[in-house]
Amino acid sequence: MTASALFSPLALGPVQVSNRIVISPMCQYSADDGSACDWHLQHLMTMAMSGAGLVMVEATAVERLGRISHGCLGLYSDANEYALARVLAAARSTALPGTRFGIQIAHAGRKGSAQRPWEGGHALRDDGDPWLTMAPSALPHGDGWHRPKAMDETDIDRIGKAFVATAQRAVRVGFDVIEMHLAHGYLMHEFHSPIGNQRQDAWGGSPEKRRAFPLAVTRAVRAAVPAQVAVGARITGCDWIDGGLTVDDAATLAAELKALDCAYVCVTSGGFDGARIPVGPQYQVPLAEHVRRESGMVTRAVGMIVDPVAAEHVIGSGAADQIAIARAALDDPRWGWHAAAALGVDLPYPPQYLRALPAKWPGFAQRHK
Repeated sequence: MTASALFSPLALGPVQVSNRIVISPMCQYSADDGSACDWHLQHLMTMAMSGAGLVMVEATAVERLGRISHGCLGLYSDANEYALARVLAAARSTALPGTRFGIQIAHAGRKGSAQRPWEGGHALRDDGDPWLTMAPSALPHGDGWHRPKAMDETDIDRIGKAFVATAQRAVRVGFDVIEMHLAHGYLMHEFHSPIGNQRQDAWGGSPEKRRAFPLAVTRAVRAAVPAQVAVGARITGCDWIDGGLTVDDAATLAAELKALDCAYVCVTSGGFDGARIPVGPQYQVPLAEHVRRESGMVTRAVGMIVDPVAAEHVIGSGAADQIAIARAALDDPRWGWHAAAALGVDLPYPPQYLRALPAKWPGFAQRHK
């Protein structure tokens, strides 16, 4: 066993995680009116055995109108809560020792009322049962998208309360971590960015006012859940659009979230139509490094981190405190196991699977020569 930065423990506020690997929240587009199904059961049970210290459940809508698609997970009804509790209990039953679970809560805003990705991913047509979308300003996401309703104070109040109610349901379900989705072009990001927010009231018109709604809702969520539950946020490190948010805006938001007793930020980027994203291996790590340095916040890096040695360097160099993997875990659900082997770390394995590791199963190798 060797020392590894990637496999060292970390405190996310009140929650201790056993290593620095996180399974990203990955939308499965397979729910029934927001309720998790058997697909989610197998998916999260598999991710629970991945070797990650923290497994994040996909973006979960705080109201029906807040879904991206008809298949998106939600936590806005008793039926949603019951179904997700079943899935989380099953995932815990197969998880490696010490695995923690979190949920990302979200509102799709003007990117809602959309087809599932494998149906095209465009705005729902009239025969697809579309719904009225909401946004800070009546600006469509792009060509061919629905024109959203510019939210009034009643909408703002309702959606803020919906985030709190969903967070409280998440606590009852048993999650260790609640993550506010403030990125990827969805509602909270739409408020924060000048690309989506052209208001001239208390909720727009200056950087401070554009941050006001995401911060107000995060403050309310933090106040509504027990102290032993960590609250964090996924934020936008850069819009990659002229006139949009920059990494300095991200650092400012992270510092303000830290002042609200948030435990961490996950730094992603993009999300708006027209973004010119320089995609490549670890392309968002410099954004996370800047945010970490300028804000002092516990920071997670995400985006095409697929090589364990590279992940070890991200953590060991101090560029980030955690790394999140998504597609790499879908391709290799035992990514954490293989990362541990590559870095010389002794990771606990389910005894049922030790036959895949003869050195860990006394007598197995001798009996099967």
